[in-house]
Amino acid sequence: MRTERVLVVPTALFHRLGRFHGFCHDAGRYLEELLKPGHTRFLPRGEVEEDPSLKQLIPYVIFRHTDAAGAVRLFYYTRGSGQGEGRLHRKRSIGVGGHISADDAVVSAADPYAEGLRRELDEEVILDTLYRQRCVGLINDDRTPVGQVHLGIVHLFDVQTPAVRPREADLLDCGFERVDRLMADLGSFETWSQICLQALFGRRRRARTGRTPLVGKPSGRLNFGYPLGHQFAAAYRRASGGLARLRRRLAVRQ
Repeated sequence: MRTERVLVVPTALFHRLGRFHGFCHDAGRYLEELLKPGHTRFLPRGEVEEDPSLKQLIPYVIFRHTDAAGAVRLFYYTRGSGQGEGRLHRKRSIGVGGHISADDAVVSAADPYAEGLRRELDEEVILDTLYRQRCVGLINDDRTPVGQVHLGIVHLFDVQTPAVRPREADLLDCGFERVDRLMADLGSFETWSQICLQALFGRRRRARTGRTPLVGKPSGRLNFGYPLGHQFAAAYRRASGGLARLRRRLAVRQ
C-alpha cells in the first residue's frame, strides 16, 4: 500500500519564532519563516503522528454566513469513524481541512500549500456560493497528543449563502448554526474548534472588534473554477502586508 507523505516543519523552529498556546492572530510572523524551503519536508504520516519534534501543518477552514439581520452562523459537523484522525472521531467541529501531501507538490510545485487546501476542500465539501476568504491566525495546543504534532492554519470563508454541503460521507450532522448556540455546547467540540470559537467569536472578541469585515471581492463560485492558489495568495497579501513572496517560498522539499 502506498505511504502517504505529509508536510512537516521542526517544532524547535516554531518555538524559536515564539511558542504560544491557543490562538495567535499574527499568522504572518510565523508562516513566512515556517514555509521556507529549507525548513519544510514531506515525511511518512505514520512516522510523524507520534513525533512531537515535528509539526504537521494543517489548513483549517471555517465557513461563516451572516444574514440580512446580522445573525452569524457557522458551518459545523460531527467527525465520523472514517475520518483520517482516529483520535478526533465523534467530535464536533467547525473546521474543514487536512494534511498537505507530497502529491500536492507534484500538482503545484510553486504552491503546494494552496493546492493542498484546494484539494482538501474539494474532497470534503460541496461549495456552491460566492465567498470572501482570508487567513486569520494559527492554532497550537500542546496539551493533547494530537495537538503536540499539529499546527493549524486558520482560514475564514465568508459565504454569501449557506450553500455548503458534505461531500465526504463521514462528515455527519452538518449544517449552519448560530454562534451563541455553538458556544453553549462548547464542550462537545474538538479542541481546535473550541479555541477558534473562543478566539474569533467569543463575547469579548465581538464586543471589542465587532463583526470582522469582508476582505476582497468574491472570486467566483466555490467549485474552484478560479484557482484557489491565486485567491489564497492575494487574500494573504492583503491581510498580512508583508508576505508578497509567500508563493515563491512554498516550493517545499520532498
